[in-house]
Amino acid sequence: MKITRIDTFILHVPVTRSQIADSTHQVTHWGAPGCIIHTDAGIFGTGYSGTHGHLPTDRLITDCIEHTFGPLLAGEDPHAVQHLWRKLAHFPPAQWVGRGGITHLALGAIDIALWDIKAKAAGLPLWQLLGGSDSKIIQAYNTDGGWLNWSLADLVADCRRLVEEEGYSGVKIKVGSPNPTDDLRRIEAVREAIGPAVKLMVDANGRWDVTTALSLGHRFADFDIFWFEEPIWYDDLPGHAELARKLATPIALGEQLYSLDNFRDFIRAGAVHFVQPDVVRLAGITEWWQAADLAYAHRLPVVSHIGDMMQVHLHLAIAHPACTMLEYIPWLRRCFVEPATVRNGYFVAPQQPGAGTTLKDSALNEFNVRN
Repeated sequence: MKITRIDTFILHVPVTRSQIADSTHQVTHWGAPGCIIHTDAGIFGTGYSGTHGHLPTDRLITDCIEHTFGPLLAGEDPHAVQHLWRKLAHFPPAQWVGRGGITHLALGAIDIALWDIKAKAAGLPLWQLLGGSDSKIIQAYNTDGGWLNWSLADLVADCRRLVEEEGYSGVKIKVGSPNPTDDLRRIEAVREAIGPAVKLMVDANGRWDVTTALSLGHRFADFDIFWFEEPIWYDDLPGHAELARKLATPIALGEQLYSLDNFRDFIRAGAVHFVQPDVVRLAGITEWWQAADLAYAHRLPVVSHIGDMMQVHLHLAIAHPACTMLEYIPWLRRCFVEPATVRNGYFVAPQQPGAGTTLKDSALNEFNVRN
């Protein structure tokens, strides 16, 4: 089998409501710049990244796929995923301008598409190709009711609905308000609404400094917070290590770490308790698996960030022994032939061959803004 052509796309899909916000970002559309890799066997694979729907920066990713990496893939055997990942990851011109960020996001989309081809050629869903079993239970926790721009009444109502009507046993809410005491009031109200048996996580999206995170974090024990996610600036390794030592609430992070080396350093420093790699930030499935193995070797749980909106991460969660939970945000569900699905608070194992990334024609027609 040989690679014959690579087509790129950029999807901009509206979020659940008109706009969502955390402590750092405001988003109206979720971006999915990506590619479809075609082969002479008629099998194609689809891969994509996850962005905030900004067309100029999304174009940088697809341009990198087309003009930097695309020529290196022409005529190659798509089965040789590991070889191709190394070829692209260590391509000197791309490595010179970035070992993370745009080049990594572009490589991630390509790597996902290659694994999609590999699983389709085998006639297996990716989780099965990777050695997983559909008897494994993956608990879903929901983040789509916890945005910081929700009023307190809407926040409480959404979290209660997710638990009482949709069966989630875990919810995550955003913190990082201009007045931190507002965050404590929101946490207290949600905990009272969902009861003591439901997991409650909080996510500051890197907003606070160490002093604020320590002050607020010491209060989290009063509300049985399951984890404290991205409390401070993403690259502050010493700060995260200090928080991990001093707070009773476990630290979760990883969505802003772009390489295996980043994860090695945070894990070695004891700066993280829940490891959250993102397949679209970590240059694809190939590097995600390496990071997950590293966490597993240190007996740390892996709970992927949902930047890819569940499709690939669900397959990986079923297959990898470090995973038992996965975040749920449904913004891209309408785009896929076999979307990730939750029933009674647990994910359903996909059954179609591939990585679950095959797009509906209607999604490409409606949401593709590539020009």
